[in-house]
Amino acid sequence: MITKRIIPCLDVKDGKVVKGINFVGLREVGDPASLAKQYYEQGADELVFLDITATHEHRETMVHIVEKVAEQVFMPFTVGGGIRTPEEIRAVLRAGADKVSLNSAAVRDPDLIARSASLFGSQCIVLAVDGRMRPEKDGWNVVINGGRIDTGLDAIEWIREGVKKGAGEILLTSMDADGTKNGFDLPFLKAVRKEVHVPVIASGGCGSLEHFAEVFEQDAADAALAASLFHYGELTVGDVKKYLREKGIPVRL
Repeated sequence: MITKRIIPCLDVKDGKVVKGINFVGLREVGDPASLAKQYYEQGADELVFLDITATHEHRETMVHIVEKVAEQVFMPFTVGGGIRTPEEIRAVLRAGADKVSLNSAAVRDPDLIARSASLFGSQCIVLAVDGRMRPEKDGWNVVINGGRIDTGLDAIEWIREGVKKGAGEILLTSMDADGTKNGFDLPFLKAVRKEVHVPVIASGGCGSLEHFAEVFEQDAADAALAASLFHYGELTVGDVKKYLREKGIPVRL
């Protein structure tokens, strides 16, 4: 049985890790390299680093911070935020990342996924999708620029297209659930799982041990990502894995 992955997320702004609710009200919570080391030592399976204002500020990802984080961790490490070209992907990989997350740039230039996958391999390309339920409650739209722009694109159709173009993994963030601690957006996750056969990382809304178990018991994701729960010390990665193992969910201890 394939083990389920627990992934802490570092949302980085101005060189510091921050956290908010529904992508707003950001509070500074620490230094990226220090937190990365802490999560590695706790037994995290992977780490995600998102430079959350790079796209909005029209600049590249902070490669020097990626290098500092990479020095602290010896586990798969995904970096996203402001990455727009294969050259920038190469720079981030050289800085120590194992995978690159494409979000806004892929929406604006869908062929970036195909070009990048052909150069670096699909296993290296994570399609990150921030989605919000439409007012009509009949599906989800893709939102870009750190939650600032509703593209009107149907999220499920976009994910289907992204996988066809070569994305090897989906990082799915529910903007409705983000930071609320009310649980992962299971309907959204399940809708995506029905359509694609690449791994799906659940992001947004986790607030308890039960939420981690629920997303796996309902087969809504292959991995679960969380931020504030870990940043504020409410839970450790070890706490989560011990609980999941007790519930019969396969994890790497």
